[in-house]
Amino acid sequence: MFSLAQGEKLVKAAREAVVSKFESKHYTLNAFEEPLGVFVTIHSYPDNDLRGCIGFPEPLFPLRQSLAQAAVAAAFSDPRFRSLKKEELDKIIFEVSVLTKPERIKVKSAADYKKEIKVGRDGLIAESGGYRGLLLPQVAPEWGWDVEQFLSHTCDKAGLPFDSWKDIKTVNIYKFQAQIFKETKPKGKIVEAKDF
Repeated sequence: MFSLAQGEKLVKAAREAVVSKFESKHYTLNAFEEPLGVFVTIHSYPDNDLRGCIGFPEPLFPLRQSLAQAAVAAAFSDPRFRSLKKEELDKIIFEVSVLTKPERIKVKSAADYKKEIKVGRDGLIAESGGYRGLLLPQVAPEWGWDVEQFLSHTCDKAGLPFDSWKDIKTVNIYKFQAQIFKETKPKGKIVEAKDF
């Protein structure tokens, strides 16, 4: 678990990595050497529309490295959105989700997922063959989804049929948790998001 002061550093670092890219500077965050999964989400302000979200589900790199890469990718490489423009920097808020290592949910039947997944606590990954999709823990409460809807939308994100999570032999479902820090307004106060 990170302190709020550490969370503030992470969110400021995500913003600074993007600003540095506009200025053609190399950004380096000192500290946060532990390998952890991380996602950076960018929202427009004040309407809170998604503007970019990219990350690393697995703890492959030191957090400082994966955070900077995820921030730049969310700003410029999310295929769902056009690249961020410099004049938007004062009209967006940054959110950083630090992830626990995903663990596969082993069930005897698809109905058992309801006992293993808690909306608002867990994020999900659906995986089958070469397909893989992830939804962060905050997504299901934002949309008012129950566990089954959350599973269906995670499969959809993976490019799989909505109800493919019911096929427990060929589709693997993983869960993880996240500690989430975000700006309340552009360059403003940073808070830890606990309740969705």
